[in-house]
Amino acid sequence: MSSGNADPTDSAHDNPDSQEGIAELGYEDARDELAEVVRKLEAGGLSLEDSLALWERGEALANACERHLAGARERVDAALAVVTDEADDTDPAQN
Repeated sequence: MSSGNADPTDSAHDNPDSQEGIAELGYEDARDELAEVVRKLEAGGLSLEDSLALWERGEALANACERHLAGARERVDAALAVVTDEADDTDPAQN
């Protein structure tokens, strides 16, 4: 139940009561917002409701970061596979 006061966790960039917009964030923006969520939670002084909403947003941000990192890992692995294949094709010991 809201006290009618403005949510102290609101900012121009995020709304902890909403998971909207997280999918559109790039890795750096999601990571930075996650760091801010952690800072706010560690500072304390929030109501249980606000803390839970912020925690849920943090979980969603952490998941978004993990998705970005997994995608980056796949791209690196694919690039390394191409380099390895090219090296094997040009290695005279392999022919």
